[in-house]
Amino acid sequence: MTRIEEIAAQLAGYDPKALGVDGVQAFLARLVQPAAMNEEEDVALFDALDRVLAQDIISPFSVPPHDNSAMDGFAFDGAMLEQAGQAGVETIELRAIATALAGAAWRGTVGPGEAVKIMTGAVMPAGLDTVIPQEFCEIDGDQVRFPAKVLRRGDNRRKLGEDLRQGEPALTRGDRFTPAALGMAGSLGLARVPVLRRLRVAYFSTGDEILSLGEPPREGAVYDSNRYTVFGLLKRLGCEVIDLGLVRDDPAALEATLQRAANEADAIITSGGVSVGEADHTRAVMQRLGDMAFWRVAMRPGRPMAVGLIPKTGAAGHPAVLFGLPGNPVAVMVTFLAFVRPALLRLMGCNEASAAPPPLLRARSTMAIRKKAGRTEYQRGFVQMVPGAMPEVRIAGNQGSGVLSSMVEANGLVVLHHGQGSVAAGDEVDVMVFEGVI
Repeated sequence: MTRIEEIAAQLAGYDPKALGVDGVQAFLARLVQPAAMNEEEDVALFDALDRVLAQDIISPFSVPPHDNSAMDGFAFDGAMLEQAGQAGVETIELRAIATALAGAAWRGTVGPGEAVKIMTGAVMPAGLDTVIPQEFCEIDGDQVRFPAKVLRRGDNRRKLGEDLRQGEPALTRGDRFTPAALGMAGSLGLARVPVLRRLRVAYFSTGDEILSLGEPPREGAVYDSNRYTVFGLLKRLGCEVIDLGLVRDDPAALEATLQRAANEADAIITSGGVSVGEADHTRAVMQRLGDMAFWRVAMRPGRPMAVGLIPKTGAAGHPAVLFGLPGNPVAVMVTFLAFVRPALLRLMGCNEASAAPPPLLRARSTMAIRKKAGRTEYQRGFVQMVPGAMPEVRIAGNQGSGVLSSMVEANGLVVLHHGQGSVAAGDEVDVMVFEGVI
């Protein structure tokens, strides 16, 4: 039994001619394993964006390393607030005796009724635990007055280890270096970090009707958009991309290109040639080279799809995971976002949290949307925020699977789920927001 057959046997109700979106995602979760990604390298922190961490990073010290002020203001002993409350005193009066600046600890002693003027980030002087922001104060020379009820004891103090404790994991293997994670590593003084090598992904377009850039127009032909879309999606994901160009509908050329892709890459993405048309040789070539499944997915757009494993020549190394996507431009993007992107993140070595798809945003539709039950539909939409209310979304332009202009106009996909029917104006819907993804 092949790997594809093994996975199919594990999935209840598996039907390659009518596979739901959930079924595709469950299949890929079993097929795509991160075990192949075990090659490590050290990179400078400035080069680590979107890379996957290869080892846990343990905090060598606590962050922050001392109690410090979260505000510009005056530090004092917060016990005075409790005493004022018990005595019914409404105004606190203090005398500022010194100034504590960020970057150097003030070592003096503070007596009763005294305070230290303090800057944001400065070490809290010994015995002081509360900071009154400067804007709440009435200042007359070294005298400081403020209402007792504007804060509580301990306010505006950052505690030692509040962010990280010494010896605890700051980042874990499989975390992806987001801008926030870069900042976390920087806060630990790390100039270089251990990461997994970049995932290598080869991609190409197929079809005699496709023109490469620079070719003169001809009747019945269209310029290739999918190569540039897929390139952008892969670069945004942080992959090492291998562009194999445009391959004509010639079985020998297709076979040679697929085998080269399998030899050079961890994953392969093709667009076009996975339907049942007479001229679509890609299916037959894929079956000859590897262990393949061909699906008709219950979704719109993006019904035809192929997935499988193609061994490297001589069976050296892990086989390449192949994703055969539809030819229509919007269908390519939708199937990539719904299926390929999460699978590639797992293949990159991301942990479960880093590989999780973006959470769906709940929004109110401003218009009625027709939807056929029994399939998942991804309709291009434009989401806008509404002050004090739920975000609103409207359908963006023509929803044809070849209409790329509406994908440019949109900032998200309205996800109409498998069992869902048509939507009335004012109904709530789920939206997959594009920000940071495409």
